[in-house]
Parts: sequence; C-alpha cells; structure tokens
Amino acid sequence: MNKVHVRTGDTVVVLSGKDKGKTGKVLEVSPKEGKVIVEGVNMVTKHVKPRRQGQPGGIVKAEGAMYASKVQLVDPTTGKGTRVGRRFVGEGTQRRKIRISKKSGEEV
Repeated sequence: MNKVHVRTGDTVVVLSGKDKGKTGKVLEVSPKEGKVIVEGVNMVTKHVKPRRQGQPGGIVKAEGAMYASKVQLVDPTTGKGTRVGRRFVGEGTQRRKIRISKKSGEEV
C-alpha cells in the first residue's frame, strides 16, 4: 500500500508545472498511482460522446490527475506551502496521531 501525504479536502499549492503557484482543494486521491486531482488545476479538455438520446456531447473541461509529489499542503497560519509531520496527542486509550505543519508546528 502506497501512502500519500495529502488527503481529500486538503488545501494544497502546486510546486511545479504549468500551474505552479496555484492553490486548490484536493478533490480525489489515488494512493495506488500516487496521484491527486486538485480543484481548478491541470485543466484538460475531454471530448465526450452523448450517451443517451437528448444528452449533449461536445468538449468539456475537467481537472486532470497530477503526481502528489508536485503538490504541498498549505500552512493554515502563513498560507504558504509546508511539509507534513505527525505528533501523538493524548494519553493511554485517548492517544491519537495528528498531522502538523513543519513550519509553524500548528495542527493541519
């Protein structure tokens, strides 16, 4: 099983490529491929065929998948990209792991 450092719903910033610097929300994560789909980033045109009678076909713009290594989580305090760390919180049976920002140390 492959792990990806971002989850669905996280706000990320793109590190490289044609959309470098853009931010967006993660819509979908595919750990098996190591890819993510980010809202409004890596837009591709798809030619769709009408499936039912009366349904229109044509050219549709949609978000394409990109490698997870090209995105970085946005720090909630600074609004810039940061790496993700983990910290244990609580004691005994209440102990759980949380994700933290490496820059500010705040919970993500």
